[in-house]
Amino acid sequence: MNSSFFAHRPVFAWVIALGILLAGVIALRSLAIEQYPTVAPPSLSLSVSYPGADAATLDQNVTSVIEKEMNGVPGFLYMESTSRSNGTAGITVTFKSGADINIAQMEVQNRLSRVEPRLPEEVRRQGVQVNAANSGFLMLAALTSKSGGTSALELGDFASNNVVDELRRVPGVGDVRMFGTEYAMRIWLDPQKLAGYDLSASEVLAAVREQNSQTAGGSLGDQPTADKSQLNATVVTQNRFTTPEQFRQIILRANPDGSAIHLGDVARVELGAESYLTGSTLNGQTMAGMGIQLTAGANALATAEGVRARLEELAPSFPADIAWSTPYDTTPFISASVEEVVKTLVEAMVLVFIVMFLFLQNWRATLIPTIVVPVALAGACFGLLIFGYSINILSLFGMVVAIGILVDDAIVVVENVERIMAEEGLPPREATVKAMNQISSAIIGITLVLITVFLPMAFFPGTSGGIYRQFSVTLAVSIGFSAVLALTLTPALCATLLKPHRAHEPDRPRHPLLAFADRFLGGFNRGFDQMADGYQNGVGRLLSAPLRWLAVFVVAVLLTGLLYTRLPGGFLPSEDQGVLLVTIDAPPGATADRTQIAVDQAAAFFKEQPEVRDVVMINGFNFFGQGQNAAMGFISLRPWKERVGAEHGVEALSARAMAALSQVKSANIFALNPPPIPSLGTSSGFSMKVQNRSGADAAALAGVRDQILAEAAKNPLLIGVRAEGQPDAPQLYLDIDRVRARALGLSIGDINATLSIALASSYANDFTYNGNISRVLIQATASQRMTPDDILNLQVRNSGGDMVPFSAFSRAEWTAGPPQLQRYNGYPALTISGAAAPGQSSGAALSEMEKIAGRVLPAGFGYEWTGIAFEEKQAGAQVVMLLALSMLIVFLVLAALYESWPIPLSVLLGVPIGVLGAVIFTLLRGLSADIYFNVGLITIIGLSAKNAILIVEFAIEQEAEGKSATEAILQAARLRLRPIVMTSLAFILGMIPLFIASGAGAASRQAVGTGVIGGMIAVTLLGVFFTPVFYLSARRWLTRRKPPGPQVSEEPPHA
Repeated sequence: MNSSFFAHRPVFAWVIALGILLAGVIALRSLAIEQYPTVAPPSLSLSVSYPGADAATLDQNVTSVIEKEMNGVPGFLYMESTSRSNGTAGITVTFKSGADINIAQMEVQNRLSRVEPRLPEEVRRQGVQVNAANSGFLMLAALTSKSGGTSALELGDFASNNVVDELRRVPGVGDVRMFGTEYAMRIWLDPQKLAGYDLSASEVLAAVREQNSQTAGGSLGDQPTADKSQLNATVVTQNRFTTPEQFRQIILRANPDGSAIHLGDVARVELGAESYLTGSTLNGQTMAGMGIQLTAGANALATAEGVRARLEELAPSFPADIAWSTPYDTTPFISASVEEVVKTLVEAMVLVFIVMFLFLQNWRATLIPTIVVPVALAGACFGLLIFGYSINILSLFGMVVAIGILVDDAIVVVENVERIMAEEGLPPREATVKAMNQISSAIIGITLVLITVFLPMAFFPGTSGGIYRQFSVTLAVSIGFSAVLALTLTPALCATLLKPHRAHEPDRPRHPLLAFADRFLGGFNRGFDQMADGYQNGVGRLLSAPLRWLAVFVVAVLLTGLLYTRLPGGFLPSEDQGVLLVTIDAPPGATADRTQIAVDQAAAFFKEQPEVRDVVMINGFNFFGQGQNAAMGFISLRPWKERVGAEHGVEALSARAMAALSQVKSANIFALNPPPIPSLGTSSGFSMKVQNRSGADAAALAGVRDQILAEAAKNPLLIGVRAEGQPDAPQLYLDIDRVRARALGLSIGDINATLSIALASSYANDFTYNGNISRVLIQATASQRMTPDDILNLQVRNSGGDMVPFSAFSRAEWTAGPPQLQRYNGYPALTISGAAAPGQSSGAALSEMEKIAGRVLPAGFGYEWTGIAFEEKQAGAQVVMLLALSMLIVFLVLAALYESWPIPLSVLLGVPIGVLGAVIFTLLRGLSADIYFNVGLITIIGLSAKNAILIVEFAIEQEAEGKSATEAILQAARLRLRPIVMTSLAFILGMIPLFIASGAGAASRQAVGTGVIGGMIAVTLLGVFFTPVFYLSARRWLTRRKPPGPQVSEEPPHA
């Protein structure tokens, strides 16, 4: 069965097309919609709690122990950890792309069970939590008071007990971080009153634990019963306390005279907050915030919709004064980006069909590709479903690029049928049969070349491989279906829709509009014929001196290589996602009140900006540290259609914010654009880990980091280079004389317990409030823990029953120490983050940082990239191999197709011309050689080869008919110019919407469109002249044997 079969069996062809279309529609209803597929390396987060431990203790006794065990876990890529002085630590283990996160989690749990016996008892009691949630926030949900009458504590308590657990059950939610606090029973001890009553803090803690308890009383008359027992009843004892008054009545000591000392005599008891560290506001109004973190691999749009739906369900049960909102949400960018690409898809189709009508000048002929393209795209959707992919930015980009390719096959068929009908006067069906016999092999060859160009992209590892894979599968499947339709449906449509060309008829009156169209199209045809004649003459002149033009080509190749090396590298372009992150770090040791001054100044600036919709400020937390001196802002911008122009984009706003907020003296404030792929970090730009590999002290590591920062601050290619984390903060070192303490009859355990109770909010047990279980916390009242003397006045009971002040066995002195310690791949490390200056590429920024590190780092210190920077370095190393592999595979396919080694060279030598055009356009527009540019280069390889194949295929056919190589290639060039220009112009115009894109996701669309349009223009304007030169050179100097002609005839051979 050959392609002419379908010219006689159109119903059969329609059945095939409708089957593809039906499969695509079914697939489209099943495919998930998301911004990016899961391309980031999967990671696991380990959370550790060691109450009362400082950062150094955690680092030495917990973090480093666990890290050593994690090294070498299957699929390991890199690992980073942070130990904090608030007694918590986090370890993030990142695995290679493609690793099964469930198997990885099981491996991590197994290794944790091996190392657990070596961890401190308190850590084992608290447990090590392992989860797969991403570090950034998908969205923030907020509970606010409608009237302002509901306090932050009431909002936080309601959210903690009634909303957070509900949201955690939403599919796709990895974790919910609470920015607020629930109620706790706060017992504020007065150490002076304790001393007056001869009581210790430990005795208070013991009394609370003893009396605020509940036991199982059993039952009366339970089995086995005594004879003739008639009653069975449950014995109920006193429940846990529920009110502050009940706690005040706790008996600390009963005296022989019948008097008693109660808790209320030595402490203030109240319903307070479990934590006073974090608080949050929405546009200046108090709120309870909930940060929604996405689980690894979850669909962001579906998860965000699920969160909003669950909040909508819960809203009727909220108190009348509480309202919910989502003031920070990253998903509108996803929806807007997808909508913009779909709009681009439609625009591209319209432009392509305009070009086809201009050249074919026949609505019937134009209708054929119009029918074929949607069917091929439906087949692409079916392919995405089969391969387990989704509708996302990358696959939609693939479809946009595919449109210009998909019409090519149909155009080639239709144009050839129209030409044969015009030149030979054959009716449509016979013309279709003859045309298909001429070009079937060319269509198959073009399809094989294009599919094999994109296939190597599907097998590359890492994040960049995941991105390439989306393009390659979409394009390869689309092109495959396009070829099937070009060999089945297109000839059937040609045979049934097209009308035979008639002899010239006498002029009849026509509508003025139609008459104008006739005049316009006639002028277009005459102009094109003149251009074609000039083109043929030009090709003839080139063929008369091939060596000279081969020398020109060599110069062009050298120029291409030179310009390519000047092209700055990159990973993915930064996007205006409609949100901005702000980190605020006050000086070490600053209190919340001091930090609040900077927070208020930052919030006031953003409220004044016309682009800003909502301002969420959170105290006590940012992505780089926790504490009273840390804060963070989540800034939501107005929709893109309300912020037209670069001056209202996120980059411009960020630059204005950095300039204005740099004047704030009370804190360091940075405005950060989120990364293009959220799972690859918390902000765009780069992150460098400076490592101490020699065992030097922390001061040496900090000194090396500061040297790098000083050098980077002078570099014009870099901006916002900063130290992540928190610098050394004031610490009060309590030097306990252990010998003296033992001589006074004191236990070190009692001393530590007294300190912990007085200063660290010691957890006693739980109580019931409003049907919820909340904590009972004991701590010294604020006025008694403000100075070193307050600590030295604390008293602890010795073995003889006497109260001994801390001043009798200890002394206090001020020092400085790190509030957090970082490690990377097992080495002590510090993080430096930054970004490329406006107009500079991320690749140039990485290169500059590497040069600075090379100059500054002494022996024993090193650096590694992490996050987006790590992926960019990996991608940069892969691109040369990717291009070379694609070229090699195309060459081998063509060699097999033409049964010749030299002829494929004449096809592939046009590729550098396309690369030259892509590089020039990218340089002129100030873009970088990122992943989208590389995808464009791969596309250019295929398209330049396609144009050359159309010429070479006909030249081979002409030679088979007895013409010389020069005559054959000259005739083929003239004959195939119209379809080449038509398909190329259709492709270029199809890319115009990408080239001029604006709005959400514009940077990515521009990156794809710029390189492809530049390359295609160069291939169309120059490649059509050089391909005949390459073919003639190959035939003249590399092989004298004629290539085999097409092995087809008008009728299929009979046995």
